[in-house]
Amino acid sequence: MTPAIRLVQGDITRQRADAIVNAANSSLLGGGGVDGAIHRRGGPAILQECRALRASRYGKGLPTGQAVATTAGELDARWVIHTVGPVHSATEDRSHLLASCYRESLRVADDLGARTVAFPAISTGVYRWPLPDAARIAVATVRATDTRVEEVVFVLFDERSYAAFAAAAG
Repeated sequence: MTPAIRLVQGDITRQRADAIVNAANSSLLGGGGVDGAIHRRGGPAILQECRALRASRYGKGLPTGQAVATTAGELDARWVIHTVGPVHSATEDRSHLLASCYRESLRVADDLGARTVAFPAISTGVYRWPLPDAARIAVATVRATDTRVEEVVFVLFDERSYAAFAAAAG
């Protein structure tokens, strides 16, 4: 099934969804941007589960393009799905890794039974992925992924990001 796609300009930590996707760093221990905001607003339960994941399955960190879920803590969601986006490179095509973030997050959402998933614009902040290309990859990947998720909400922080995703969504 192809999920319905909706765009929202705003703060992903204020969204109501079964699962909120975190543009995490590989340490899973919080950071800047979306990652830091989700950890701050979601509270210590998220960090506690991330530490447990690091102590068990992901001792070296979560690999780029993969996804894993934790509690959502105090967020208005049941789960946070953490995925590590690639750093943009002008000399190496890493678009398959960015697409994998969306595909793997939807796979994890399916495993959890999530019906609504909120995504940020993965890799477009400090990882410097150009917005038009990131939006194209995100929308195309969600549309091409067979999932039981009924609705994907792209939560875009500013007008520029919203415009890029609106153009990609057609």
